[in-house]
Amino acid sequence: MTLDSINSIIAEAASQLWGWPMIVLLLGTHLYLTVRLRFPQRHIFRAIRLSVTPDHSGAGDVSQFGALATSLAATIGTGNIVGVATAVALGGPGAVLWCWLTGVLGIATKYSEGLLAVKYRVRTSDGTMLGGPMYALERGLGWKNLAVVFCVLTAVAAFGIGNTVQSNAISMLCYETYSIQPAWTGAVIAALAGLVILFGVKGIARFCSAFVPLMALLYVVGCVAILCINGEYVWDALCLICRSAVTPEAAGGGFAGTTIMMTARYGIARGLFSNESGMGSAPIVAAAAKTKDPVRQALVSSTATFWDTVVICALTGLVLVSTILAYPEVDYSDGGALTKMAFDKIPVIGAPLLTFGIVTFAFSTILGWSYYGERAVEYLSGKRYLIVYRLIYVAAIFAGAVVQLSVVWNLADLLNGLMAIPNLISLLALAGVIVAETKRHLGNG
Repeated sequence: MTLDSINSIIAEAASQLWGWPMIVLLLGTHLYLTVRLRFPQRHIFRAIRLSVTPDHSGAGDVSQFGALATSLAATIGTGNIVGVATAVALGGPGAVLWCWLTGVLGIATKYSEGLLAVKYRVRTSDGTMLGGPMYALERGLGWKNLAVVFCVLTAVAAFGIGNTVQSNAISMLCYETYSIQPAWTGAVIAALAGLVILFGVKGIARFCSAFVPLMALLYVVGCVAILCINGEYVWDALCLICRSAVTPEAAGGGFAGTTIMMTARYGIARGLFSNESGMGSAPIVAAAAKTKDPVRQALVSSTATFWDTVVICALTGLVLVSTILAYPEVDYSDGGALTKMAFDKIPVIGAPLLTFGIVTFAFSTILGWSYYGERAVEYLSGKRYLIVYRLIYVAAIFAGAVVQLSVVWNLADLLNGLMAIPNLISLLALAGVIVAETKRHLGNG
């Protein structure tokens, strides 16, 4: 069987999975939790304040900010840049609005995941804190088998969304910009990631706490600069995004062939890929935070989706669509080319800024997902095979640098959807617990 045949099979499976059933399950869960929790999004500014206020009241492996930074490291990746561009290229400008709405509503889901992570976490014999959907499924619902399914999917999914996709994006960018062979890039990334991963969650958290705020700030500044350059097209771009989300033909040109289903599918898929709300990955590191208050950690966790999608993905989408309007000659069918064209409009530093953004975003994602995968393996078999998993994970970083991009993206979409299902089931089944804990700590305000 050829690579193209395998890619076609994976793409078809991902397409079927991300049809209306997944869209209804994902957005339905976001909306259901938003309503039942009386719109936890309204607490976002309080949550931001708590995220930078240390909590010394409970045991844990890393600070709440460290856990948040690690979560952001895993979510602020190529999905924010290349992923949004791919959504625009395949689903039209309206995909940006669907991606943004997934983030806004997803704040409630990320909040719920963080709450359950701390409530049902366990302390191992060596003092390590472990938690996540697998422990909520087992301890909260008694569904051990489904917990095992989630962990298997997580351990495998880490090689897609958190590993090969990221190294592929770095290697392709370095090759196209600086003519560096993918094999060399892959070897360097694998070596550097391996050194950090060896230090475990504390080493990863220290790295992410230092670099995540810097890389996000520089990227936002770059986006704002492009929007200033494209100033006269920004309002038109915003209107086009809103119109084409529900009437795709409004996009015109090469986007005229898109349908509402295609627009929603690519926007929602990239939204989940970007912020991971509902996937069940972020609560794994949230459980390691130093706190004894599940609701406090839930609020802190919810800010990850706010920064990742509501801010960064929205800026990226507006940058890309305004660039299409400002420069009609752009080949918007190629997400990577579209992104490069947008940043090239910043004199002198545009290309280096994009390179720095993609490299640092992708590298930090590799680190964050290594932790998720390891915790899933530890749940399945203890610590016996952790070193083996780490070695395979590092090797996959190199492999991802030289694999065809379409295969990697399609596989990531498929694994994301499969992984989300057991987590969303646990959130819906334990919604009463989430509501009760929220009322106990936040009341009705």
